[in-house]
Amino acid sequence: MNSIPTAVHAARPAPLRERLGSSLLPLALIAPSVFVLLLLIAYPLLFALKNSFYLWNLQMGPAPLAFVGWRNYSQVLTSADFLDSLRNTLILSVGGTAIEFCFGLAIALLLATALPGLSTARALLILPTTIAPIVVGFLFRYLYDPGAGLFTWLLRSVHFPVPPQGLLGSPATSLASIMVADVWQWTPFFAIVLYAGLLSVPQEIVEAAKLDKASFWVMLLRIKLPLIRRTAAVVTMLRFMQIFNTFDSVLVLTRGGPGTSSRTLAYALYQQGLVNFDIGIATAMTWLIVVIVNALIGLFVFFAFRGEEW
Repeated sequence: MNSIPTAVHAARPAPLRERLGSSLLPLALIAPSVFVLLLLIAYPLLFALKNSFYLWNLQMGPAPLAFVGWRNYSQVLTSADFLDSLRNTLILSVGGTAIEFCFGLAIALLLATALPGLSTARALLILPTTIAPIVVGFLFRYLYDPGAGLFTWLLRSVHFPVPPQGLLGSPATSLASIMVADVWQWTPFFAIVLYAGLLSVPQEIVEAAKLDKASFWVMLLRIKLPLIRRTAAVVTMLRFMQIFNTFDSVLVLTRGGPGTSSRTLAYALYQQGLVNFDIGIATAMTWLIVVIVNALIGLFVFFAFRGEEW
């Protein structure tokens, strides 16, 4: 008879104070980090937003000179340099991300096979991503050397028309040369992440497809890729945002030249802010880049995750 009150007492919910304390403790622990992170992000963005409406050039004075409204934004949007930089950035980010995804997926499929020596290959594969981008830039600068560069020699060996001024000195090949360096460094990142995604595919589904005599392409396009769709979309989105802000390799390899043939938005921003010291134009350009990136990522998320349940 005494067991019934005991069971009822055990099933009684915890007091409100205990439940609130258990739910608020995690929030209290992460609150300082969130506050510092928001401070480090919000203040620079608000500072840039405020000064994007002012005429402020450090060569003319240490403080903003006058309120100019939207004139900085209008000047940026009608500038040929900005439009060229935007075009180059879109070509580099979209093309580079697509190539890295395709190569990374091919390597991931190879790693998923039971071939000898692949365990060592997996360990070596991640090495390029551990090198600083500016070091990769110097490495490829020597590889592209018009006189003794390895890439130049290989291209000439297969009778590829290398420009006399070199791969980095020609407007036709400078942007592609930067993309090759980026693809070399970051394809392993795609490969490792997609390989981890392929390992999560249930083997029962793969075996059932093999019993139905599904071809390699059917298994890839109808089974494996749909099952790792979310992983592939997230890694593609992260890499796109990273390439969109490419600066180090451009600075080392071409400095945005010849002319504006390889100038990216990040390098154009550096040119305006730290070379021309035009803070008003640089901050306006910063917010335009923020809007453009968020718009592109928003469209990508809408189409990539349409119909997904979270």
